[in-house]
Amino acid sequence: MQTVRISTAQNIDIDYEIASLGDRILARLIDGGLFVGIYLLFFFVIVGIFGGGTNDYSTALVVIICLFAFIVIFYDLICEIFLNGQSIGKRALKIKVISLDGGQATIGQYVLRWLFRMVDFTLTGQIGGLIAVAATEKKQRIGDLVAGTTLIRTHPRTSIKNVAFLQNDINYIPVYREVVQLTDDELALIHEVLLNFRKSGNHVLLYNATGKIKNVLGVTSKPKMNDEQFLKTIIKDYNYITSQVDT
Repeated sequence: MQTVRISTAQNIDIDYEIASLGDRILARLIDGGLFVGIYLLFFFVIVGIFGGGTNDYSTALVVIICLFAFIVIFYDLICEIFLNGQSIGKRALKIKVISLDGGQATIGQYVLRWLFRMVDFTLTGQIGGLIAVAATEKKQRIGDLVAGTTLIRTHPRTSIKNVAFLQNDINYIPVYREVVQLTDDELALIHEVLLNFRKSGNHVLLYNATGKIKNVLGVTSKPKMNDEQFLKTIIKDYNYITSQVDT
C-alpha cells in the first residue's frame, strides 16, 4: 500500500493511502456516466425549445454539441478548482487531488494537470495515463508528474466509532478533564497518530502530535508518562467523560 504524508489542519503529519489505478478508472466511469446524462438532458430540453422541424433539429444539434464539448473539455478543471481537488466521480469514490508537498493543490497545478489530459488521454487513447499511473510509485499520470500532484483516498481509516471502543471502569478517574475541548474528529486524528506510530515507529510524529495536544489543552504529561501513554490517556479520558455526558 503506497502512502503519502500530508499535514493536517492541526499541523500533525499523517500518512494517507494513495488512490489506486482502479479508483481512478471508476471515478472516470462515473464522470462519463454523468456526461451521458447531461447530453441526454440537453438533447430533450433544447429539442423541445426549438420544435420539431428539420432545420430546428439541426440547429439544436449544433447547440448541443457546442455545450457538451465545453463541459467535457473544462469539466475536470472547473470541478477540481471549486470542489477542492475533486470531480463528481472522485468525490463519489472519496479520492482527491493533492500536492506532493502535502498541501492542497494550487490553481496552477490544477491547470497543468488539465493541460496534460490531452497527452494522458486524448493523444494516446487513454493508454498514456494508464501506463503512467501503473508504473509510477505514487500512482501519477503524466499530468500529475508535471504538476507535482497525486490522488489520495480521503475516506478516513479512523472514525469516532473506531476510537470509542473502550469500556471504561465505572470507578475510573480522568486524568485530563480538559479533553472536553477536543472534537470527535480531533480524537480520531489522535487515534490515527497512534496507529501510524505502531506501524512505523515514527517517534517524531508522536512527539509532534503530543506537543500539539498539550498546547491546545494547556496541560503537561504526568511523571513517568511517555508520549504514547499520554495520547492513550487522552483517548481514555475523552471516552469516559463523553460517555458520562451521554448517559
